Amino acid sequence: MKTIIVTGASAGIGRAVAERFLQTGWCVGLVARRQALLEQIAAPFGTRAVPLPCDVTDADAVQVAFHDFAEAQGRLDAVFNNAGIFTQAAPIDEIPIADWRRAIDVNLTAMFLCARMAFRIMRQQVPQGGRIINNGSVSAHSPRPGAAPYTASKHGVTGLTKQIALDGRPYGIACGQIDIGNTETDLLREVAAQARARGEAPPPMFDVSHVADAVLAMASLPPEANTLFQTIMATDMPYVGRG
Repeated sequence: MKTIIVTGASAGIGRAVAERFLQTGWCVGLVARRQALLEQIAAPFGTRAVPLPCDVTDADAVQVAFHDFAEAQGRLDAVFNNAGIFTQAAPIDEIPIADWRRAIDVNLTAMFLCARMAFRIMRQQVPQGGRIINNGSVSAHSPRPGAAPYTASKHGVTGLTKQIALDGRPYGIACGQIDIGNTETDLLREVAAQARARGEAPPPMFDVSHVADAVLAMASLPPEANTLFQTIMATDMPYVGRG
C-alpha cells in the first residue's frame, strides 16, 4: 500500500486531496492543527487514515509527526505540502509586519520544514526515493492586487521546488509543484458571496475535485517521470493576457 502525508488536511484543498487518496486505496497521514476535524475525516477509512495533529511551523512537531508516520507504515512514498494562509489584502505600506512574518512562516518556512523531514526519510529508507508535491499558486507567476506577503511566499515555494528537484536526483526523490487558480472551497465561496453582495460578478471557479485528481496523477507517476510544474485553474480566470 502506498503512503502519503497531506498537510493542511482538515479543510479545503488539503481535505479534498486527502480524501481522494484514501478513496483510491492509499494510506494517508493527515496533518493539521485541528485534531477533531482530522479524526472526523479519518473515521470512514479505518487504519488507512492516520490523524497527525501538528503545527507545521513547529520544527519539532513536524519531525515527530513525519517520523511516527513513516515508522508505523514502514515507508513514506509521497508528501503533498499544502498548508498555507492568506493575509488581509492591502497596499504594501499598509501591510502589518506581523502579517508578512506570518505568511512567510506558514507558506514558506513550514513548507521547508515538511520537505526537509520528508527528504530525510526518503533518502534513508530502502529503497531510496519518494515524491514531494508542493502547493504553489498562480500568484507565483501573476500576483493579485495587495498581496505582497502571499505572492512573495509563493515565489519562494517555486525556488524551493526547483532546489529539491535538483538535490533529490541522486536519491530518487522527485519534486513537483501544482499552481492552483480559483478552486471552489469555503474560502472562495465566501469571496464569491461578498462579490455578489457588492453587485459584482463572482470570480470564475472550478470544482476542487479536479485539484485532487491532478495531485493524484502527479503522485502516481512512475519513479522515472515527474511533473515539475502544473497549473490548474478555472478556464475563464484572467490569468494570462493584458487587461
